Amino acid sequence: MDDDGKKRCAWAGSDPLYREYHDTEWGVPVHDDRLLFEFLILEGAQAGLSWITILKKRPAYRRAFADFHPETVAGFDESDQVRLLADPGIVRNRLKLSSAVKNARAVLELQKEFGSFDAYLWSFVDGAPLQNSWHSHSEVPATTAVSDALSRDLKRRGFNFVGSTICYAFMQAVGMVNDHIPGCFRRAELGGN
Repeated sequence: MDDDGKKRCAWAGSDPLYREYHDTEWGVPVHDDRLLFEFLILEGAQAGLSWITILKKRPAYRRAFADFHPETVAGFDESDQVRLLADPGIVRNRLKLSSAVKNARAVLELQKEFGSFDAYLWSFVDGAPLQNSWHSHSEVPATTAVSDALSRDLKRRGFNFVGSTICYAFMQAVGMVNDHIPGCFRRAELGGN
């Protein structure tokens, strides 16, 4: 039980930003293409870093990446790359930054083919969140067969920074899976038993 009387997943800790993310976003089903693209880019940016680092930089990312509108990011050119590499508010990794532009272009192709990025992604879980029943955070896997399949297909379609571990973290973030631990107040709110 936390100091506010709520039981949360242990990873939420005591940092107010982390708790807010856990309580209001993590595991909530997302069906908005812009927000799905934002999470995909942020999860890729997080590779090798802590998620709290990315959460703290999120406002700067939104500013730097035109609020993650894929059609805008897809049009970024070399001058934008220079601008991004000079921005101290974001993770200045050339490969991660160029992959965001490449991924935006790939999202636009998926939208043409499937009608939306949302329709494509949610087809991997038959349109409904997978309700997992791990008993502790240590049981939660880093990858699953579904994240493996999503990763393979995204890579085949030209996406970068979409390994299976990144894909599973993305699936957790956007509610494609409910990995809130039993006893966490958010588990039942998001359809878990």
